[in-house]
Amino acid sequence: MAMTLVDSAKLTNDYLVAGVIATIVKDNPIMERLPFIDIVGSALTYNRENAMASAAFYDVGDTWVEDTPTYTQVTAALKILGGDADVDQFIQQTRSNINDQEATAIELKAKAVRHTFEDKFFYGNATAFTKEFDGLHSVNLIPLTQQVHMGTTTTPAPLDLIKLDAAIDLVRPGRPDLMVMTRAVKRRISQHSRASGYHFTVSPDEMGRQIPMYGEVPIAISDFLLQTETVSGTPSVYTLPSTGASSTIFMMQFGEGLGICGAQNGPITVVRLGELETKDASRTRIKWYCGLLNFGTLSASLIDGITDAAVTDV
Repeated sequence: MAMTLVDSAKLTNDYLVAGVIATIVKDNPIMERLPFIDIVGSALTYNRENAMASAAFYDVGDTWVEDTPTYTQVTAALKILGGDADVDQFIQQTRSNINDQEATAIELKAKAVRHTFEDKFFYGNATAFTKEFDGLHSVNLIPLTQQVHMGTTTTPAPLDLIKLDAAIDLVRPGRPDLMVMTRAVKRRISQHSRASGYHFTVSPDEMGRQIPMYGEVPIAISDFLLQTETVSGTPSVYTLPSTGASSTIFMMQFGEGLGICGAQNGPITVVRLGELETKDASRTRIKWYCGLLNFGTLSASLIDGITDAAVTDV
C-alpha cells in the first residue's frame, strides 16, 4: 500500500534516516501529500485506462455485444537520485562545540535531494536527460487532452479564471486534491479576489494548517515552479522552463491506482562510507531510487502560458 514520506518517517527506527526524510518533507506541499509505492526491480509497468467500457439497451432475443475498457501499457523507470556529503575531520573535531558539522552537512545534502526532486517533479524530461524521470510537464504524465493554454503562439497571457475552471473540470472523477502555482500567480488571484469582493475559503490541511481554497481545491505554492517558462506553437504550449515570462498551474489527484504517485525501490538510504583515503575527511552518501508516475489520464491537468499580470474573468 502506498504511503507518504511523512508516514514512512514515523515507521523507521533509524533516527538519521528519519531526520533526512523530515528534512526532505519540511515545508514542501508536494512531498507532504505525494504517496510512494515500493516496487521490486528498476521499473513499474502498469495499465492506464484510456476509455471506459460501454453498456446498451437490448430487446428480448437480441445479440449482446461484448465491450471492454481499452488500456495503454506504461512503464515508469526508477532513477538514481542522491549525493555525497564530505566533512573535514579537522573541522568536525575542532568546530562541533555548537553544531555537529557532520549532521549539518547531511541535512544540507538532504535539502539538495529535496530541491532536485521537486524541480524534476515539474520539469523532469527523461527524453532529453535520460538520468532523470519525467515530470508533470511531460505528455507522458499529463497528455495534451488534459491541458488548457493561455496566449497565442509564443505570446503568453494573463490567467483567465474561466479557463482555470475548465482545467479544474478536466480532472475526473471528483475534484483535484491539490492545485499548485507560483507565488506571482497566487498574488494575482488574490488581487482579483480583493477587487471583485470574492474571498478565498480556507480549510485545514493534513498538518492542521489553514490553507486557501479555490473552487473547493486547496492551493499550494511551489518555489520550484518558475515564472520564466517559454511557450510556442498553436495553441501556445509549454516548451522550456527558461527564457520566457510565463508559468503553469497544475491540478492533480494523488493515489496508487488512481493518480499521481511516487515510486521507489526501498526508502531513502543513508550510507556512512567512512574516512577517505586521499584527504582527512569522512563521507556520507544519501541515495534514493525513485520515480514518478500517473495511473490515470484524467487524474491531472494543467493550464500554462500564464503571465504575471492582472487576472481576467471573461
